[in-house]
Amino acid sequence: MAKRRATTGYSTNGLPYACFGNGTRNLVVFDGLDFRHKPPSGIMLRMSTGYLSGLTIDYRIYFVSRRPGLPLGYSLKDMSDDYAVMIKNELGGADIIGVSTGGAIAQYFAIDHPDLVRRLVLVMTGCRQTEQGKELLRKVADLARKRKRRAAYSLLGTAIIRKGIARHVFKWFMWLLGPLYIPADPSDGIVEIEADDRYDLSDQLNRIKADTLVIGGEEDFFYAIRETAGRIPNARLVLYPDLGHNAMFARSRQFGEETRAFLLS
Repeated sequence: MAKRRATTGYSTNGLPYACFGNGTRNLVVFDGLDFRHKPPSGIMLRMSTGYLSGLTIDYRIYFVSRRPGLPLGYSLKDMSDDYAVMIKNELGGADIIGVSTGGAIAQYFAIDHPDLVRRLVLVMTGCRQTEQGKELLRKVADLARKRKRRAAYSLLGTAIIRKGIARHVFKWFMWLLGPLYIPADPSDGIVEIEADDRYDLSDQLNRIKADTLVIGGEEDFFYAIRETAGRIPNARLVLYPDLGHNAMFARSRQFGEETRAFLLS
């Protein structure tokens, strides 16, 4: 079968996406924190197709962000309902991968729309943010408000890779990319950060009925990952040692193999 190239666009209710893969099953990836709310392209598109490349034989994969122009006070639950409209109207149902902020939204989705999710993978995410994670993202939002886009994006980089020379290299790389990934109007990303700051699903996770895999790095300080796996009925937990909020990318091959085995079992 010829490899199908990625296509990009917007759902009928305005969610930006990239779509790739040759399979007959539907897989929807709820993207992580996003300031641009545009279909992924360039480096971000290559990264997304890369860590999911092992699933393209079996799945048609939709890598989806939030709709642009989010109003102040929009919640993760509201964003979850936007995904539900897209998936119900255009796909009928899907397996779901939620990454970071997208994983928090995916938990709302699994609780409120159980008929639309078959299996759930929660990646580098949890039922609530830690105080350390909240503090860092508040600083990112404040820098973005002040249009200090390089500083804001670079600060995110210090949290993703925590040790060694790679941390400094990645921080510099993120500094260079700041103006590309944080636009002049950063309000959509700020609305997401504020929504992420407010949510706490720790007392509702027993309502998730889908088979669930929780996967991340042992040193990830953003979310309560272990607590999340412990509160979801029969959830499986995979933690990669010596990794933080970069676990999915640092172990992309292993992540792809474990995710594929879980989704297709």
